[in-house]
Order: sequence, then structure tokens, then C-alpha cells
Amino acid sequence: MSSDKKDPQPSDQQDARPGVSRRDFLRTGGALLGSFGLMSMAPPGLRGAAWAAGSDAPEKTDLKIGFIPLTDCASVVMAGELGLFKKYGLNVTVSKEASWAAVRDKLVSGELDAAHVLYGLIYGVTLGIGGQQKDMATLMCLNNNGQAITLANPLKDKGVTDGASLKKLVDAEKRDYTFAQTFPTGTHAMWLYYWLAAHGINPFSDVKTIVVPPPQMVANMRVGNMDGFCVGEPWNARAIADKIGFTAITTQEIWKDHPEKVLGTTLEFVQKYPNTTRAMIMAVLEASMYIDTTANRASVAKVISSKSWVNAPEEVIEGRFLGHYDNGIGKQWQDPDYMKFYNDGAVNFPYLSDGMWFLTQHRRWGLLQSDPDYLAVAKKINQIDLYKQAATQLKVPVPRDVMRSSKLFDGAVWNGKDPKGYAAGFKIKGNSDN
Repeated sequence: MSSDKKDPQPSDQQDARPGVSRRDFLRTGGALLGSFGLMSMAPPGLRGAAWAAGSDAPEKTDLKIGFIPLTDCASVVMAGELGLFKKYGLNVTVSKEASWAAVRDKLVSGELDAAHVLYGLIYGVTLGIGGQQKDMATLMCLNNNGQAITLANPLKDKGVTDGASLKKLVDAEKRDYTFAQTFPTGTHAMWLYYWLAAHGINPFSDVKTIVVPPPQMVANMRVGNMDGFCVGEPWNARAIADKIGFTAITTQEIWKDHPEKVLGTTLEFVQKYPNTTRAMIMAVLEASMYIDTTANRASVAKVISSKSWVNAPEEVIEGRFLGHYDNGIGKQWQDPDYMKFYNDGAVNFPYLSDGMWFLTQHRRWGLLQSDPDYLAVAKKINQIDLYKQAATQLKVPVPRDVMRSSKLFDGAVWNGKDPKGYAAGFKIKGNSDN
């Protein structure tokens, strides 16, 4: 970036409305629990089956679970707020972290026991890209959909409203264009790169990409540090509310019901504490069910808007949390593919093909210099058996197939059957040896 660009304004993160206190929530919103069947008629928890060493008791009860201030941290936050961790025998501190790099480092070092984390980060660390190598584990998917690519208003003034018009501008007006994502191997980087490349823009040679933590995106765009960014909500909606940017595309338009954040930890933790791991999954699964009950969404938005959690105005979170979309340039719609946390269990199953997709993109962009054994890596990371055990206890439907097929917005079909060919088949790729 040029030296005349200003530093981010910290005040952007400090002007959110005060959130609801835990006491107020339990007094005013907690009554919703009584009307939520899964809460009032919950299964007997871990006592329903014997696991490690003939016991279902968590081996480790005091845990620290990290999160980044994004709307999709809701299931981890609400598992604490609703007392679900305690229900399954866990004493959990839910810890706000500053960046995905901090989450990575604290997971690897053991300072965090688990985290709300980027799907691709877990895979990258396992393969030694994007940080120190450490065998990692994906326990469950936390959400589908609900991210977006935001472009700065000065681009709109030059006629840019979508990917095609951005391509025209990049070709016609030669200058440095800068786009931000949140972590090199993460979901937002892959959505941004995929979208740019689908419109003929190479994210590594035609423009510059930088890493910015999610809560700092809006402040950086405000002072002109970037032309666009890909991030989770509520920061896309916040850019529109602050009149500094507009939504070019939502990620659910790129890939309907795409995998997004996961509950992640180290493989060592899973192997050492299987009962604890299963208890975490059950607590977060139950929170996911609660959030996907439409009547609960407004109260959840109020809770997570507080300074302790996302630290953003309640109404900025609530709109897209309920599927009410406004792209900031004249289009408003009710999106049926808004952020989902449960969707009858379809969200949470850790499909092997989902993890493999991120590896194909890491290979495509030269982050991996050779093709790994895609399926073997996914089987090692995604804890299918543990998830199935937890889901069975909660009577959550589990799909028969560990792979799924999806069509992305460019017409390409991903089903996990030929990951090497898929990765090599893109016209625009990064600096790799293929």
C-alpha cells in the first residue's frame, strides 16, 4: 500500500450501541427456552451412552473456546449463554480473539482448546501452509452461507456494480487495485479469489490482495486502504450502513449452502479428550438448533451485538441474520439462502468433500506445490465418527454419504470425485508448478 494511506481508525470498533447484558437476556429473552421443544425435552446428555474407558464423563471440563467477532460465531456464543456447555458437563470460557492468525497460534500452542474457525485454516495448518504445521481436527460445520464481497463506493462512481464491470475497469484504468481477505488459506480468501478469477481477474497478478482481520475491514475501507473485501457479516452490512461500500455478490450466490466456519481443535485434543470433544459438539449442535428457530433470531442478534461478542449495532446484525438484504445500490430482497446454522442437520455434518474443496483451491493458487492425497487428508481431519455419535444422541439427522455435490455460480460442479483434475482444470491459477 502507498505510504499516504492512513492507519485504521480504532473508533470504528468502539461506537457500537451497548448490547444487552446476560442478566437482561435471561430475564427478557430466556423465556424463549421454555417454548423451544429441543430445550425443554432435551436428551439426557452424555449419560445416554458410555464412551472412553467405559465412561461418558468429559475428561477435561475447564475449556477455553475462541471466536472472532462475526455473526457466525453465534452458535458458540449461544452455547454458553444458554447454559448448554454446562448441561454437558463443561465449564467453558468463550474468548474473543483479535485475528485468525491469533486463533491459529493459540490453537496450535494449546492456549485455546477449540475455536470458531475458518474451514481452510484447519486444513492449511495440517498441511503446513499458513502457519506452523500441526495436525488439526474439524468437529462440525457451524454455518452455511452469510458472507459477501463488498466494493468501495468510489468504484460505483466509475460504473462498477458487479464482477463484469469491475473487470472492465481493471482493464481500462491501470492502477493498483487492492482487495482484502481475512486469512491466506481461509474461506474469505477462497471466495474472493474464485469470484475475481471467474470474471477474468487474476487475484495474484492483476490486483493486490492483503490480509485484514474481520472487525478492521470497515475502518480500512473508510480511509481508502482497499477497493474491496470479502468477509463475514455483519461487516458487509456495516459498510453499507456507514455508506462507504456496497455488496457486489453474496457468497451464497457463489455457492449455495457453502461450508463456512467450523468448530475446530487439534487432533491431539480429540485423541486425548474424546468425551470432552463429543460434549462440545452436542452443546454447539443444540445451540445451532435454537438459532435456526426463526422466532429466536431477533433475540440472538441482540445478544451477540453486545461489546462482549460482535460489538456492532443490533440492527446491522439482525437484517441479514433474518435474510433481509440490501446491496446498497438499489436492490433489496429476502434471501432464502441466508446464514444457516442447522437446517435439519444439513449444515453441521463435516462432509469430506467440503474439506477437500479447500485443498483444491490451495493447490489451484499455488499454496500447495503438489497434489496431496485429498481424500486421506479429509478423512484424517474431519471427525465423522465423533460427529455421528453426538448427532445420534440428539436425534439429529445424519446423511448417508460423506460426500456431496454442488454447482458453483460459474457452472463448475464439485463432487469430490476428481480433486486433482478439478484443481488443475481452472483457466486462471496462481504461481504453482502445474
